[in-house]
Amino acid sequence: MEIRPIAHFHSPLKSKFGIPRQSGLVIDLPGRIVFTPDYRQAEAVRGLDDFDFLWLIWEFSENGHKASAQRLTVRPPRLGGNRRMGVFATRSPFRPNNLGLSCVRLDRVEDDSHLGPVIHVRGADLMDGTPIYDIKPYVAYADAHPDARSGFVDREVWRELQVCVPDAVATLFSSADLAVLKATLAQDPRPQYHDDPERVYGMPFLNLDVRFKVLGDVLTVVECVRL
Repeated sequence: MEIRPIAHFHSPLKSKFGIPRQSGLVIDLPGRIVFTPDYRQAEAVRGLDDFDFLWLIWEFSENGHKASAQRLTVRPPRLGGNRRMGVFATRSPFRPNNLGLSCVRLDRVEDDSHLGPVIHVRGADLMDGTPIYDIKPYVAYADAHPDARSGFVDREVWRELQVCVPDAVATLFSSADLAVLKATLAQDPRPQYHDDPERVYGMPFLNLDVRFKVLGDVLTVVECVRL
């Protein structure tokens, strides 16, 4: 089967580093879905604005490698990035076919004179430019299983970081963008086996490289540099 993108995702997050590790973790993170020319028709999204959530099927397009028959275990960040689990028991991006699945909140569908229907969503875990292969509505009676077990995820507590942004840096952002940035950083973008309090990390956000350090449970933004 040959599959081709029907759309591409547009996000303030311009690289893999800093992308939330699951959809819905940063609930107000905005994104836009822009269809490829063949699908820029209002008929394609007729009835979509009656739904609150969407499923996106997309590609881990920036992965340098993927799981193979010779290596079918991965290291989930929720387990500290040091314990291995079977790839099919995780949501690791390193998969045999590099396909991702995300549930996102539908904000609105906008009719653009040049781009056709543009879908605005929130809470996605996709980087800017990600190819999207299909969009399906979330249907609560079939898709929601609130009492389901979640394996090792149920047993591991994920602690968000406290984020400190100096006033001089905060003024570079609108209040909405600053709130999204802090919520994204609170998820701790670092590889989970990193713990060097002197190391400075950089995360592209909008048109800035946001640089920060982490000491214990506190993440401090040290500067922002224009890209």
